[in-house]
Amino acid sequence: MGGCFSKPKPVEVKVELSLLEKEKDVDGLSPNGKASPFADCRPNGALGHGSDDDSTPPPLYHKARDYVEASVCHVKDLENGQMREVDLGSGRALLIKEHGEFSAMAHKCPHYGAPLVKGVLSKGHVRCPWHGACFDIATGDLEDFPGLDSLPTFQVTVPAGAVLTHSLTSVINSSSGFSHVLIIGSGPAGLVCAETLRQEGFTDRIVMCTKDRHPPYDRPKLSKSLESTAEQLRLRSMDFLQDHDIELLVDKEAVSIDVKTRSVTFEDGSRMEYKKLFIATGSKPKPMVYNGKDVRNVFHLRTPEDANSIARLANNKNAVIVGTSYVGMEVAAALTDKAHSVSIIGIESVPFKKALGEKVGKAVMKLFEVNRVKFYMLNEVSEMIGQHGQLKEVVLKSGKVLRADVCVIGAGNVEDDMMQTNADGVFAGGDVVVFPFPPRHNKKVNIPHWQMAHVHGRVAALGMMGRPADLKTVPYFWSAMFGKTIRYAGYGDGFDDVIIQGDLDELRFVAFYTRGEEVVAVASMNYDPIVSRVAEVLGSGKTIRKRDVE
Repeated sequence: MGGCFSKPKPVEVKVELSLLEKEKDVDGLSPNGKASPFADCRPNGALGHGSDDDSTPPPLYHKARDYVEASVCHVKDLENGQMREVDLGSGRALLIKEHGEFSAMAHKCPHYGAPLVKGVLSKGHVRCPWHGACFDIATGDLEDFPGLDSLPTFQVTVPAGAVLTHSLTSVINSSSGFSHVLIIGSGPAGLVCAETLRQEGFTDRIVMCTKDRHPPYDRPKLSKSLESTAEQLRLRSMDFLQDHDIELLVDKEAVSIDVKTRSVTFEDGSRMEYKKLFIATGSKPKPMVYNGKDVRNVFHLRTPEDANSIARLANNKNAVIVGTSYVGMEVAAALTDKAHSVSIIGIESVPFKKALGEKVGKAVMKLFEVNRVKFYMLNEVSEMIGQHGQLKEVVLKSGKVLRADVCVIGAGNVEDDMMQTNADGVFAGGDVVVFPFPPRHNKKVNIPHWQMAHVHGRVAALGMMGRPADLKTVPYFWSAMFGKTIRYAGYGDGFDDVIIQGDLDELRFVAFYTRGEEVVAVASMNYDPIVSRVAEVLGSGKTIRKRDVE
């Protein structure tokens, strides 16, 4: 006699997306710790301009409805530690299961739209696979940089659970112990400093001044996309800054600081007093000694106008790049489909030798040579020769003469030793500083990375408010050339060995940099998300030993 047993119906997981009417068109302040569920899903509120992926994340909300509910999977469809992109009908979300609990948030990183499902899930946060930003899975809070915005989160029910409402944390109008913050520089350090102050409750006057003529924009993108405008690269709009009472003064170059009177003098002769000062001017190009410095069409890439001029002057002409810094190499790669010829002059035997090691440097050099870039290594510039004042030839110390219609100097930068200043009320951050680095026993280091500048801005802001914070981050860097991206995490200065896995010839590899028996940094190409995984381990305070990767 046979029996019939009915199987229990699988429990469905529902993701509910609430959008209040008053939240629909608000430009939200969400720099580093307070999720902004109504923030525009374009990278940092900017126009679409991907680094690894040129696509712009689709809008996450359906404007015609205030409430969306979707059954997206069954409880047993996801194992602990798994992530899945799910369709909500009006957009997509990232569904996460960790320790038996479900959570959901936006599926793309707000920095440059990386798919977070390909990232690393660990201990309550997700780390971006492209650039290493971290987001709390419960709140969407930005826990580590780069980027300015946190992620919207969505309510998850299974299915008879209590419905919880999402509340937005607002700026607290608390009194502060000082009345005026002056920020010199409008890069990521200065911008994050200003936004963090507002977000953490500072209500007095904030002035950010810059010698640039544009509102804050993504400067590292210039060397990868020479024809981009400042508007396409913007980080925050003027409206955003005005909405949050952050005063921006453009074309305003600071020339001197008087710490006794707590004042800054500008090139136009004006003077401004401060209670707290944050210096984040960015680094200066290394000085070079050569004849012919009055010749035109020789650039240090600093502004969108510089980038646009380089692209225009190189069109079907001869371009020479001096230096094998990341900026110099990226410019060279960007010019290969525009210029008649591209030549690179370097003082080392291979590019990136000090940073990435000789083997990786040779592999990158081969990639450039395949794309018809000529190298003149172990060499320096002796003279720039012009005709009617415009560049025509670059003479090397070896005697070689290169035809050149435009020259870009990317020989690196100089820094100042001033992260912790000895002047009361004066802070500094970004590329300009040398600072004590905890993972190296507080050795003073300079790490001129875009991501690190964000961290400096937040640490400085909290310090101004009497809430000193440790510099807890894993340095994370990336560079894009010929459609391939190098990712790098850690601090590898002084490495004594490199362990390479994968295939350098195929440009699919991961390189572990070691000092003694410890892995201090990792670099990869076409090996995602290994660098974010290593960053996650290093960020947890754990040590990776040489034997672990051999």
